[in-house]
Amino acid sequence: MSEIKKVVLAYSGGLDTSVILRWLQDTYRCEVVTFTADLGQGEELEPARQKAEMMGIKEIYIEDLREEFVRDYVFPMFRANALYEGVYLLGTSIARPLIAKRQIEIARETGADAVAHGATGKGNDQVRFELGYYGLNPDIKVIAPWREWDLNSRTKLISYAESHQIPIHRDKRGEAPFSVDANLLHISAEGKVLEDPWDAPPDYVYSRTIDPVDAPDTPTEIEIDFEKGDPVGIDGEVLSPAALLTCLNELGGANGIGRLDMVENRFVGMKSRGVYETPGGTVLHTAHRAMESITLDRGAAHLKDELMPRYAELLYNGFWFSPEREMLQALIDRSQKHVSGTVRLKLYKGNVIVTGRKSQHSLYSLPHVTFEEDAVYDQRDAEGFIRLNALRLRLGQRHNQGS
Repeated sequence: MSEIKKVVLAYSGGLDTSVILRWLQDTYRCEVVTFTADLGQGEELEPARQKAEMMGIKEIYIEDLREEFVRDYVFPMFRANALYEGVYLLGTSIARPLIAKRQIEIARETGADAVAHGATGKGNDQVRFELGYYGLNPDIKVIAPWREWDLNSRTKLISYAESHQIPIHRDKRGEAPFSVDANLLHISAEGKVLEDPWDAPPDYVYSRTIDPVDAPDTPTEIEIDFEKGDPVGIDGEVLSPAALLTCLNELGGANGIGRLDMVENRFVGMKSRGVYETPGGTVLHTAHRAMESITLDRGAAHLKDELMPRYAELLYNGFWFSPEREMLQALIDRSQKHVSGTVRLKLYKGNVIVTGRKSQHSLYSLPHVTFEEDAVYDQRDAEGFIRLNALRLRLGQRHNQGS
């Protein structure tokens, strides 16, 4: 790689990115700008600033992006009902495009010619970050230390940190029990004690949800209001996107909702076991589908369901800024024009139970579906409908009998 003058580093202040910061200074002899995003991970971010200052960093960006994250990334994804491999709500995947976008913007603001991240060479995040970088700035230089250095173990990282007087939080010494990624949508855990897919996750892995067995014996009933596919309020109270998801996280977590233990297919080719907690997102996913059930035409709803796996795979693989994702998003967003109304739910011991839905745009017609006498539907019409649909079956069977 040609000479690097200034690099914007996605920086958490933890062991890995703190070592990367000093390694960049030592290896590339370049100026480093740190960028720390508050996406609702629930950690105090000021220590990251203090550590960066201690390491001689002059340009430090710490930004609260929670509202933008939920409004412009989480909600558009939930309009699609996106699930990777049928179960994963894409909590890690959806955070990477926003981080990448701000890194590129900061690089432009500060005159940096490179960006760097702390993702390893085995995972999906390296792909997600870098596809985001190149999708926004095709000429940006990218540094991925895990693909360059020889610090390939936690022991070596700690040794490097100690030799360079980089403070290490005490719980980072030794082998970590598992790797964690968190934001306002979810928290994930993988590696170490979770690597054998036969072994049940230890209780201490879970931090956002109570065990469903220990959840309250009385269900929590809530109502979620929607406008054009997005949730806008809970129990009649209008909330901002981040505040609404925070509230759903608290309600879902208290009722043991949103736990997922899965073995997934990484984009780089290997299978990995992950344990996810997405309490608010699980509630929201169920509520949104219930809202669509009375406001979406059958053909539109079924087409959305056909496209969803493709959309989810694009997000999982890091193609948020691709033309095909934007095309699908335009179609999905158009489908949400009348997805407005209210859904009533019961949250109970790990379950999200829909108990009611209403909308001024409802396509549900009681006069047509009632089992009582009606004046709008002639049941004799069904005979011709059935005979026409059966025609090819009858012709085919006659041919088979004749042969």
